[in-house]
Parts: sequence; C-alpha cells; structure tokens
Amino acid sequence: MSLSETNSRIEAACIKAGRAADTVKLIAVSKVQPLDRVQAVLDEGHRLFGENRVQEAAGKWPGFRERYGSIDVHLIGPLQSNKARQAMELFQAIHSVDRPKLAKTIARLAQEIGKCPDIFLQVNTGEEPQKAGVLPTEADAFVAECRALDLPVHGLMCIPPVDEEPSLHFALLAKIAKRNDLTGLSMGMSSDFESAIVLGATHVRVGSAIFGERQAT
Repeated sequence: MSLSETNSRIEAACIKAGRAADTVKLIAVSKVQPLDRVQAVLDEGHRLFGENRVQEAAGKWPGFRERYGSIDVHLIGPLQSNKARQAMELFQAIHSVDRPKLAKTIARLAQEIGKCPDIFLQVNTGEEPQKAGVLPTEADAFVAECRALDLPVHGLMCIPPVDEEPSLHFALLAKIAKRNDLTGLSMGMSSDFESAIVLGATHVRVGSAIFGERQAT
C-alpha cells in the first residue's frame, strides 16, 4: 500500500459512515522505520506522525523539523513518568495517559512549562492484564480526575486484543467517550482502521500500510 492509497481508503470509509474526510486524522506510525522511508512520506506532504518511544523521537524529529518546518508528532506508546517532561517538549499529543500518577506528573509539569500537549486517556477495553490503560469501569472516574487536574483531555485511546473483533472495542470506547463529552477517539490501525472510522474514530494510527513492515533496530 502507500500513503495515497491509505488516504483514499480513509476517504471511502468516511463516505460510508456519512462523515467528512477532514474529521479523521491519519497518524503515520513511523516508529522503528528507516529514516529514508519517513523522509519519503514527508516529501509527499504528510505532517502527522506517531512514535512509541520518547528516545527514538528525540533522535529523529528535531532534524526533520529543521528541514521541513512544522510537523506534528504524537506519542502513541507507553510513557514513563520520568520521561514526561521530555515528552511534553517533543510531542503535540500524548495518546497513552493510562494512570493517575502519570496524569499528576503531566499536570505539574504543565504548570511549570506553561503548556501541555493534547491528552488522550488509554482505556484497556479488553481488560488484558498485560496491557496498559484504565479498565472501562474506571474510565469515567479517570476522566473526571484528569479534568480536575486541568489537563486538556481531548479524547480516549484503545488497542483491542489481537484475537477479538476490534469493532466491539471501538464501539465500547465510543460509548465511554460520548457519556463523558469527549470528541477524540484514537483507535484503528493498519488492519482495522476502516471499521474504526465507521464507529467514530477521529485519529487512526497506520504504520505498515504506509511504510511497509517495521524493521527492528
């Protein structure tokens, strides 16, 4: 596939869902991708990317920003509290706020720095013990806690279990977001982003469909 084909599929999914194409943002997941592949996508004009690790992003994006100008980069992987300050300086959004301790750290740093990235709260919709995120039954309380900290809670994020129908998890996340008056839904990846769009995704995280299979470093 390619960036243009991915954009075409997003547009088709939006038409199917009766939505405008500009209501869905494509996050090109550039984690563990060779720099030449990332540069090729930048050369095509794309300016929204997703990274899993703070350290990898720190070594990649300052240079690209010097060359290409403004680029939005979102953190979609887990964040350790001790790397929160660096993350807040690097990223325009953090999709993986998954626990009160991290939320409190970000809120404190936001007061010190004077700004804060958009925040998405990660919900463990599959209730998988090995996966990050608050449980669905705890999501409402976590949203309220983060709002009380004056965090800019933009929406929710989930990663469905690999062996379950993702649409069920997308629908659950959308339900939680709606009852909390949240408009952002970060859900859907290369294999299922069209289903996510039909169920209300505002941000889809697509990597291999754009760049090809990741190459571990």
